[in-house]
Amino acid sequence: MVIAVDSFKGSMNSIIAGQAAAAGIRRVFPQAGLTVRPLADGGEGTAAVLTAGLGGRMRQITVTGPSGRPVVCEYGIVMPAAVAMIEMASAAGLTLLSEEERDPRLTTTYGVGEVIRDAIGQGCRKFIIGLGGSGTNDGGIGMLQALGFGLFNTAGAPVPRGAIGLAELAVIDSSKVLPELAECQFRVACDVHNPLCGETGCSVVFGPQKGAASGLIAQMDQWLSAYAALVQKQYRWADPDHPGAGAAGGMGFALMAFLQARLEPGVKIIIEETGLEEAIKNADYVITGEGRLDGQTVMGKGPAGVAALAQKYQRPVIALAGSLADDAAVCNQYGITAFFSIIPKIMTLREAMDQERAKQNMSDVCEQIFRLLAINNI
Repeated sequence: MVIAVDSFKGSMNSIIAGQAAAAGIRRVFPQAGLTVRPLADGGEGTAAVLTAGLGGRMRQITVTGPSGRPVVCEYGIVMPAAVAMIEMASAAGLTLLSEEERDPRLTTTYGVGEVIRDAIGQGCRKFIIGLGGSGTNDGGIGMLQALGFGLFNTAGAPVPRGAIGLAELAVIDSSKVLPELAECQFRVACDVHNPLCGETGCSVVFGPQKGAASGLIAQMDQWLSAYAALVQKQYRWADPDHPGAGAAGGMGFALMAFLQARLEPGVKIIIEETGLEEAIKNADYVITGEGRLDGQTVMGKGPAGVAALAQKYQRPVIALAGSLADDAAVCNQYGITAFFSIIPKIMTLREAMDQERAKQNMSDVCEQIFRLLAINNI
């Protein structure tokens, strides 16, 4: 049996939830072969869960935060695979900014480049980067500056950090770029499809939540458009209209253009990096789930990715959730054979989300499900 359960946010992370499910199954089948894999969709907490699931370690460093203040950033390292797991939000996230600091003219991605540089120094050459939760709109130029790219104005001076740097940018010099970058591969977890500029670009769609006033939004869009035109002269493959180029305030564009990164759905990256398909291929049953199962689950979330793989090999899928929405039945059309809530009785939200109680609930419902399945002598 393969267990790949997404986090129950605020209660159990992916590994804890999976281990709790395994404990319940073992009460019925003590000798069962159980494989627990981490599951996430590339959002908050992915780096920690994936690193733990692959036997890696978390590393803390101090970097330049989005406001320019130092922040402590944590990222994962998996050896000997030489993989770094980075969440952009941990170095340039919106939650790292006070309300007064939320000004995308000034916020920078410089800290993200510092994390990449540190990981290279630790021996990493493969990178998995999650783009969710950014507080920036600088097109990734801060990250580029930290990696050694020279970004200059017409007077030959370095442009300032933040989106205002884009307004002055005239010259891009790659002669002093960190040489190890040529050896690195980047996979980017990106689940938005916005282009860099225009009505659906990052400035218009995401600028307001990052503190941009209406007048600034149009300005930033123009700055990014000029930036894209300049980059395309030097990097012919740069495509500001590529789906996801506008992710994280243009970080998607910078990663693709300068580091030749691949932008992919987060759950696809996680499934591939954990070897989940090979495990499912040989499974009798697959167990998945998340905190709330609803119609959005089938829109690229973790359990939907697991179910799609299981369908490929005609394996039955049991999904577990803390709560079930009225439209959860749509999941049955997307490879989830049956789903169950782990809540056994009426209880307060606080009680339901208590980690020890949640683990017990998960174990108990798995035990009862597999007692029923045991009738068929699986």
